[in-house]
Amino acid sequence: MASNPKGVAIVTGGGTGIGKAAALALLQDGWRVAVAGRRKEPLEAVIAEGGARERGLAVPTDVTDPKQVRALFDATVAKWGRVDFVFNNAGMGLGQTLLEDIGDDDWKKVVDTNLNGVFYGIREAFRVMKAQQPMGGRIVNNGSISAHAPRPNSIAYTSTKHAVTGLTKTASLDGRKYDIAVGQIDIGNAMTDLASRMAKGVPQANGTIAPEPLMDAAIVGQSVLYMANLPLEANVLFHTVMATKMPFVGRG
Repeated sequence: MASNPKGVAIVTGGGTGIGKAAALALLQDGWRVAVAGRRKEPLEAVIAEGGARERGLAVPTDVTDPKQVRALFDATVAKWGRVDFVFNNAGMGLGQTLLEDIGDDDWKKVVDTNLNGVFYGIREAFRVMKAQQPMGGRIVNNGSISAHAPRPNSIAYTSTKHAVTGLTKTASLDGRKYDIAVGQIDIGNAMTDLASRMAKGVPQANGTIAPEPLMDAAIVGQSVLYMANLPLEANVLFHTVMATKMPFVGRG
């Protein structure tokens, strides 16, 4: 475990799953990490597990609220003076839900979390990274495999993840003049509480139900860490990491 602090990172949705794996990878590599999520207890547990309490900051945050997202960045800057890396990870889905059965409130909830929440994170990162010295930093958005191809009955989740790709591309272009590198990680079938059902069988494009292989979420954490540690002169615009045998490439 690194002893000398590296940069300052913010991870949203950091209390569980992919966000937890990324936060742990960053902490164990020597980063100072503000771990954000709706509940404080899981955030503090991640920091404790990372074995670096002095380099962790638990900030309860609902990413659908722009004021709370600004407060997250302000708290991070107040503690460590800057922000070098942001992982916009927080997201949600509606499970297997027929398109015609999706209610207005549920649709808006997914859009608020997966699209608006990522935009708020990018906007606050730009605000901070433009003003700090040295200027710049890196932003990575969680796009998901669904940013490329849908699963059956997933229109809310899939459409917002496609929209994240638009955020990534545009923010990457707009960030150039400020030394802000923006990329996206598209993750397929990592072993988290949310994805564990895939091992038991999930609907396929051809109408069958089939189990799907999964990979350890820690592998995704290492992928995020790789992107975070790149020099700002280089950027991974899109990074896909998935279980090797998941049924993504091919005909459904």
